[in-house]
Amino acid sequence: MSKRQIGQFILLRPQHLRASRPLRRSFTAGANRTNSSRWVNGAAVAAISLSGLIFSMAYQKPAKLDARSLAELDERTKRETGVDDNSPMRLRMEQFIREQQKAIVFELEKLDGKSFREDTWTREKGGGGISCVLQEGNVFEKAGVNISVVYGTLSKPAIAKMRANHKNLADAEELDFYALGLSMVLHPYNPMAPTVHLNYRYFETMRPDGTSQAWWFGGGSDLTPSYLFDEDAVHFHKTLKEACDKHNKDYYPRFKKWCDEYFCNAHRGESRGVGGIFFDDLDETVADADNSFAFIQDCLKSFLPSYLPIMERRKDMPYTEKEKEWQQVRRGRYVEFNLVHDRGTAFGLNVPGSRVESILMSLPLSASWRYMYEPEPRSREQRLVEVLKNPKEWV
Repeated sequence: MSKRQIGQFILLRPQHLRASRPLRRSFTAGANRTNSSRWVNGAAVAAISLSGLIFSMAYQKPAKLDARSLAELDERTKRETGVDDNSPMRLRMEQFIREQQKAIVFELEKLDGKSFREDTWTREKGGGGISCVLQEGNVFEKAGVNISVVYGTLSKPAIAKMRANHKNLADAEELDFYALGLSMVLHPYNPMAPTVHLNYRYFETMRPDGTSQAWWFGGGSDLTPSYLFDEDAVHFHKTLKEACDKHNKDYYPRFKKWCDEYFCNAHRGESRGVGGIFFDDLDETVADADNSFAFIQDCLKSFLPSYLPIMERRKDMPYTEKEKEWQQVRRGRYVEFNLVHDRGTAFGLNVPGSRVESILMSLPLSASWRYMYEPEPRSREQRLVEVLKNPKEWV
């Protein structure tokens, strides 16, 4: 054992094993003890210190990591060792969506010709995000592609509410949690070009030592046109179905139905748009974490192929002032859903320290509400409303 190692052991030994008297150093040239005897005694002290440390580690309760401590630990892990296939799932998912945010923003900037504004922000209790927003571009009136990372603590009432869908969630007074999501909403100028929404997320609760206690994925993507082109809806749904079918043939019909039911303005009796897929609470009862993560990756990567071809066809189409007016009315319906029914918006606004600007990024730059507005019979506007009231099977 080297001198340095012995010194480290002495520093580590518990307080109750250290000498109560102050250490005295002798500067007498003719010391009685030989060097060898000093090292034997030093090794003995080190051995006692090590055994005390082992005893302490074995019998003391593990230290509780609060949300902020876990956030700091994750940041140190990313900085010092990086993220690989053996890293915690939360870090793997975070790395993936950061990569996808860059890829999506890059392609949207190529389409629009203008750059996104990028805001990086942090939360006091751990986490933060990157908000990429484009307003008054050439193609998009408003577009946002945001990442949000939240470390926090669930109260007992919140735990009780979530246990309705997650029986594996610990029944405790409080639980530290981690929530991560990539959210995107694109509102084009042209009423012939559809609005699109995307969100993929991961949620995890932690044990006191910071290890995962319960986890689940959620997400989806859906299309909201003001003017319906059947070939656009078919293409969008077909691309999503192909991504789903790689993993489970039951996913697309199940998640398409879920999307139609979730994105519904119940007070209007109509869907928000022509749908896509939506799922929540994808946990170990459905598939293991690695397979669920692979599914999320394929779905998110399918976005650009599902939407860009539609935009290339529609962004430069001619339109009238009346058609623009109809788009504004439909955007009003979009706002109604997000503020009245959307669980993600409600959750975000109720988390202490949330960044409200990022949460409400989904709202369009302009919208309108006209009293008792009804489309003309047998018009294109009326056909859209009929489809929204009776969702179709597109593939």
